[in-house]
Amino acid sequence: MVVTHGSFNPAQGACALTIGNFDGVHRGHRALLDRVTARAQELRVTSCVLTFEPHPREFFAGAAAPARLTRLRDKLALIAAAGIERVHVARFDARFAALSGHRFVEDVLVAGLRARWVLVGRDFRYGERRSGDFSTLAEASARHGFGLESMADVQFEGQRVSSSAVRAALACDDLPGAERLLGHPYTISGRVAHGAKLGRSLGFPTANIVLRRPPPLNGIFAVEVDGLGRGVASLGKRPTVNPVPVPLLEVHLFDRDDDLYGRHLKVRFLKKLRDEEKYDGLPALRAAIARDARQAREYFETHG
Repeated sequence: MVVTHGSFNPAQGACALTIGNFDGVHRGHRALLDRVTARAQELRVTSCVLTFEPHPREFFAGAAAPARLTRLRDKLALIAAAGIERVHVARFDARFAALSGHRFVEDVLVAGLRARWVLVGRDFRYGERRSGDFSTLAEASARHGFGLESMADVQFEGQRVSSSAVRAALACDDLPGAERLLGHPYTISGRVAHGAKLGRSLGFPTANIVLRRPPPLNGIFAVEVDGLGRGVASLGKRPTVNPVPVPLLEVHLFDRDDDLYGRHLKVRFLKKLRDEEKYDGLPALRAAIARDARQAREYFETHG
């Protein structure tokens, strides 16, 4: 999959296009991506996704924006796995936010991406102050000669699939519910950084992944790490020792003590064991970690 950023390069060729944040790349997103790839094959053009960094709601709301489900790197990997041939990541800044609906269509869709066909949801909005909607896009498609199609909401097991619904499931510790909506286990990935090595001194060495933004869940979890096996993880602010302002992901892998510094890990969250707590000293913290590790092992013994 080709990933482009910044200015548009029309030399990439005509495309069948869909537009959105695609946070989590859940079942609803997959339906959009599957339809785009099918239509691109029919038209013999490139299948393409236009997405944004940062998310528009992060640009406008800052710290009050909803927690991200998926980092950009993981989102691109999931989109590539769906068979999309090109993703353009547009920087959503003040200049982009100020584009009128007319300029968005002409500069981005027509001249920039050479969209021959566009797929969006019926509630799609675009342009300055979200002034454009599906009806104005339909008028523009007739004027500029590109095809346009809308997709209805996707339902799974009687529930509307959306990023908000996934966040809600994670917020109430319903990891199986989040997985049903996503179509895959909830994961967080990142690069292992050096830490204070407190876990090692307590007998439970951890791989520490620094997160730039607060995640949509927190606590202690049974986890699996791609290529490395099972373990127990803490996702939180470490209230007992060396508190951090943004939650940190600390993963203790069972029965191994690899040097993981600098490696990129993909951590799958399978079962929440408890909420994060503050303990009265290191002995109490060590005992709690030992209980967590034991409970996680018991979970894996009963779940294969």
